[in-house]
Amino acid sequence: MHELSIAQSLFEIVLEEGRRYRLERVNTIRLQIGALAAVVPEALTFSFNMISENSIASGALLEIETVPVVAHCPKCDVLCEVENLVFLCPECGEPLFDIVSGRELSIIDIEGETGEEDGAG
Repeated sequence: MHELSIAQSLFEIVLEEGRRYRLERVNTIRLQIGALAAVVPEALTFSFNMISENSIASGALLEIETVPVVAHCPKCDVLCEVENLVFLCPECGEPLFDIVSGRELSIIDIEGETGEEDGAG
């Protein structure tokens, strides 16, 4: 279950960014995870919730967007969404080796509270 190590790394990044921006609480963490990253969103969420207990990220919502696998066909010069892990161009049938997206694991943003009210001097 590599989700636990991913959750630990995510937690460390969230804490670091929380200190950097003086967050008192983290509400939402938005992630993009490629379909080929082999991450089970439920397992990642469970692991993150377990690790983040009693911290500024306790109870934070993980919003996970799955990024489809997209590959480039050199023959047709088109981008193709790969479905069912069939790496063949739907236009010409050539094998697709150049993967453009689908392997990423990115933090898009972290939303939290500083404890300061808007407009305070």
